[in-house]
Amino acid sequence: MSTTATQYSYKVRDAAGKFTEGKVEAVSEAAVADKLRAMGYVPLEVKASNVGMNREINIGPKKRVKTKDLAVFSRQFATMIDAGLTMIRALNIMADQSENPELRRILRGVKQDVEAGSSLSASFAKSPEAFPPLMVNMTKAGEAGGFLDSAMRQIADNFEAEVKLRGKIKAALTYPVVVFILAILMCCAMLIFVVPVFKGMFESLGGQLPLPTQILVMLSGAMKYLVPLGIVSMVGFTVWWRKYGHTERVRNVVDPAKLRMPVFGNLFQKLALTRFARNLGTLLSSGVPILQSLDIVSETTGSIVISRALKQVQESVRRGESVAGPLAEHEVFPPMVVQMIASGEEAGAIDQMLNKIAEFYDEEVEAMTESLTALIEPLMIAFLGGVVGSMIVALYMPIFKIFDMIK
Repeated sequence: MSTTATQYSYKVRDAAGKFTEGKVEAVSEAAVADKLRAMGYVPLEVKASNVGMNREINIGPKKRVKTKDLAVFSRQFATMIDAGLTMIRALNIMADQSENPELRRILRGVKQDVEAGSSLSASFAKSPEAFPPLMVNMTKAGEAGGFLDSAMRQIADNFEAEVKLRGKIKAALTYPVVVFILAILMCCAMLIFVVPVFKGMFESLGGQLPLPTQILVMLSGAMKYLVPLGIVSMVGFTVWWRKYGHTERVRNVVDPAKLRMPVFGNLFQKLALTRFARNLGTLLSSGVPILQSLDIVSETTGSIVISRALKQVQESVRRGESVAGPLAEHEVFPPMVVQMIASGEEAGAIDQMLNKIAEFYDEEVEAMTESLTALIEPLMIAFLGGVVGSMIVALYMPIFKIFDMIK
C-alpha cells in the first residue's frame, strides 16, 4: 500500500550558519528531517504546509502535558544523561518513547532547537504550556553549574511529590463528591418518575395533603423547569470558570474563602504550605537566585494569599532584610514555619529547612486525608439516607393518614 506524500515547509541552517527556508514533499516530518540532514543541513523547523489537512486529521482536543508526564520525562532524562548519553540522543529517545503525544511533539521541537545550538532551558521556555517556570529555571541553573542530571532528578522528585499530593486530595474529595452527586441524581429520579405516580393516587383519594407531601409534589411539578435550568447553569458556570477562574479578581475572593472553609480549610492551607516549602527549597538548592525563586514560587502554590505574602518577602529581601519577617504578618503561615525559616536563615541552610517543612506538611496532609476519609464516609451515608428517607416518608404520610381515618 502506497503512502501519500505531503508538502512540508522547512527552515534549516547550513554549515556556514546561514538560515534557509523551503518546501519539499515527503511522507512524514521525520523523513523530511532525515533528507535535510543527508544534504548537510541542520533542521530547525519542519511543518506541513497544508494547514487545512492538518486540522482535518487532528480531530479532538489536544492532549495537554500533565505533571506526571514531566516527572517521568525528568527522571528518565536524568538517568540517560548520568549514563553518559548525549543530550541529543537522550531527547531523541524520549521524543520516541513518551506516552503523551503532545509531549512527544514538543520534545521533537526541543531536540531541533538544541541541535541548532540553543540551550535546553531556552528550548523549554518556548513551550510554557508544557514546561512550567520552575522546570525552566532549574534546568537553566543545572546547565550553568554543570549538574544538569542532578537538577533533572530534583525536578523529578518535586513533580513526583506534587503528583502524590494531588492524589491525596483526590482521595479525600472523591467520596463526598460522588455521594453528593448520587444524592442529587436519586432525588431528581424520585421527583421525576416516582412522585407523579403517587400524585395521581393522592388526587383520587381527595382530602388535604400533609405539608411535606405538598412541598414534594410542588418540587416534582417544577422539575421540568429546574432540570434544564440546572444543566444550563452548570454548563455556563463551567465555561465561565475555565475562562475567568484563574484571574486575579476571582482568586481574590475564592482563595481566602477556601482557607476559611470548615474542615477543608485547614487541609487547603497545609497543601499550599507544602507546595510553597517544596518548590522554594528545590529552587534554592539548585542555585536559582532567591528573588527569582520567590517570584516563581508565588505562582505555583495555588493560593493568592501566599502569593501576596511572597511579594512582601521579595521587597524585604531586596532591602537586605530577612525572609521570615514578612511571613509572620500573615496568618496563613503558622509560627512553626516562620521560626524554622528564621533558623534556616541564621544557619545558612534555608533550603534544607524548607525541605523539612515540606516533609512535615506532607505527613500532615496524609494523616488529615486519612482521618477525613474515615469521618466523611459515615456522614455522607447518613446524609444520603436522610435525604432519600425523608422523601419516602413524605410520600407515605398521606397513606398513613388514610389508615388512621379508616380506624
